[in-house]
Amino acid sequence: MKTENKEHSRLRWINLNSAIASVDEGADIMAGLTQNPKTLPCRYFYDDRGSELFEQICDLREYYPTRTEQAILETYAAEIAKMTGSCHLIELGSGSSRKTRLLLEAYSEVVQELQYYPIDVSSGILKTTALDLLEQYPKLKLCGLAGTYEQALAELPSAELENRMLIFLGSTLGNLNDEQTHKFFTQVQQALKPGEFFLLGVDLQKSVEIIEAAYNDSQGVTAAFNLNILNHINQRFQGNFSLNNFAHWAFYNQVDNQIEMHLRSLVNQTVFLEALDLEVSLQAGETIRTEISRKFHIPTLISVLETHAFQTLQVWTDPQSWFGLLLCQRQCTNTECP
Repeated sequence: MKTENKEHSRLRWINLNSAIASVDEGADIMAGLTQNPKTLPCRYFYDDRGSELFEQICDLREYYPTRTEQAILETYAAEIAKMTGSCHLIELGSGSSRKTRLLLEAYSEVVQELQYYPIDVSSGILKTTALDLLEQYPKLKLCGLAGTYEQALAELPSAELENRMLIFLGSTLGNLNDEQTHKFFTQVQQALKPGEFFLLGVDLQKSVEIIEAAYNDSQGVTAAFNLNILNHINQRFQGNFSLNNFAHWAFYNQVDNQIEMHLRSLVNQTVFLEALDLEVSLQAGETIRTEISRKFHIPTLISVLETHAFQTLQVWTDPQSWFGLLLCQRQCTNTECP
């Protein structure tokens, strides 16, 4: 683990991104591009440019998830703080922490010292946000961690306050299939101790028209975000993807209750990733799936959480029931408690 000391007395910085460079670097790219149909892991969306584009997406008229979840937090953040009491806040995929600021405001009313641990794979947005938050909240102590969810969950700090709460907003859970969700919940269960909290935001099932519009915005920002994954891979693995040879395609899969984002090849083409010694051929019309975003049914999700030792204490939704926020508490398992 590499720690960089900053001059700011209330800031610690941990950079795990260097640990990503290993013998397995690019193995997920190779696996995805050599299977049929082809896929790319959505984590490669989030270089610094991808993170900037996603922040723009969150402000789009068509993209309801961010403003809907934010409205729920505006209404219930104080209630969350009262229910958990003093908590060390830890957030996976923090980005600009725009919604988490509502929680910081609420917790500042119930604690003497704010402890926040934002985690993001993009070190650029993480550093910018950390310095901004320290200026905004004089009693905040912050430890920023640049790395993946898997790395972060293995490196969570011990609670300096009475308790900890892991925050996972934005329905990022929807990017995981059933197997990946099980693995993720297992990691969260192992990272938290009995009595600690898990705050989870999820997008709920609704009309296809509303969902598809959110991923096909009129300004083309989502298309640019989707295509940027190729730029990131070109830079990371010395590739020669031509963005002009691909088009953004997003649609709702009603069988699996998930939006799917693809990049459709506009021509017959061959791409080479020099760092991976990988040649990829695509036919005109062939696609590379870059993301899924599952839409959830709350009772089903509560049942899944129970199998991972999480009791759902409270569920909050917006008036239209478009989005859900679940406060869960880690329970003892048979091997942990008498």
